[in-house]
Amino acid sequence: SEALHRETVADRRYLHENPELSFKEYNTAAFIKKRLTALNIPFESKADTGILAWVQGTRCSSSEAIALRADIDALPIYEANKAAYRSKNEGTMHACGHDVHTASLIATANIISKLKDSFSGTVKFIFQPAEERIPGGAKQMIQEGVLENPAPKYVLGQHAMPELPAGKIGIRPGNYMASTDELFIKVTGKGGHAAMPHLHTDPVAISCELVSALQQIVSRQANPLIPSVLSFGRFIADGSTNVIPDAVEIEGTFRTLDEQWRAEAHQRMRRLAETLVEGMGGTCSFEIRKGYPVLNNDEKLTDETRTHAIEFLGKDNVVDLDIWMAAEDFAYYAQVIPGCFYRLGTGNKAKGITSGLHTPTFDIEEEALKTGPGLMAYLVLKLLDPNEE
Repeated sequence: SEALHRETVADRRYLHENPELSFKEYNTAAFIKKRLTALNIPFESKADTGILAWVQGTRCSSSEAIALRADIDALPIYEANKAAYRSKNEGTMHACGHDVHTASLIATANIISKLKDSFSGTVKFIFQPAEERIPGGAKQMIQEGVLENPAPKYVLGQHAMPELPAGKIGIRPGNYMASTDELFIKVTGKGGHAAMPHLHTDPVAISCELVSALQQIVSRQANPLIPSVLSFGRFIADGSTNVIPDAVEIEGTFRTLDEQWRAEAHQRMRRLAETLVEGMGGTCSFEIRKGYPVLNNDEKLTDETRTHAIEFLGKDNVVDLDIWMAAEDFAYYAQVIPGCFYRLGTGNKAKGITSGLHTPTFDIEEEALKTGPGLMAYLVLKLLDPNEE
């Protein structure tokens, strides 16, 4: 309804104005609790700033359950938009659409609670902190029992997609998103005057060779059929024009869509780094912080989701997606129970709403806030009671 859409837009704008970083979403959690209380939906706190809410269907007794998940944290980005609802917290911004996911899930909970006489079973609403920062909030939410008592049959999640017009969704069965690992390398040599390199061990020269050589893990040692990405975004050699530093710090990310190759690549990267640096006279420490696993969309559930989405939105509004090398800790839920993580179109080229995720100008076409809640509620009803018309 138009009234529900206005509420959802207002919720999203409030959240967008008041973003909070991972594991610090205290005001966001308080807002969600306030909205759930107003809707008379029971909830409990989880993982400090997380929330588990639920609605019990009353049509008949059933132990079946479905879980729906939204992430609630923002990013350390200075917002460049001039909208009335731009971030009030300088240096923090909802640049990944988590305000959309959260407002949409509140609206879905509203719809489901109004329809509780028409279905049986339990719908769980997971408002999860800290998706943007390894180790992520999903693991802790799972440890604190959000997938138990009752254990859901399925878990669904959605993610804003600015490349897709509002009113459409995108979907892909099987492996969809990459694992992600953070790499922290320190190459130590012996610094000194840049005019006498023969008296020193230059960690800058060694590090340049190392960054180049590590790329061969992907270009020469990975199976070309397995997508892999190795990128370095931080290289700190804090010397001067005439000073060779003692050490260089390098940071990067490794991503792939195959868990076995992921483990093997970790060993190969470490071994190559240690031997190459040692061979050039330096020493190397190589830390890998394991991040989120590969996100796998259950084939059967994803096919059912696509079928029901076409019923709800029309065939032209359900798009098949390619793999996405970003990472998501929704993957942890999908490791425990069958999951489907799909994309919600939020773009509008005619209005110039095209900025990508994680950019200072990211914004959404708010018509997407009709599609998001309505579709998710429809999917729940269809998946809980597949034989009901």
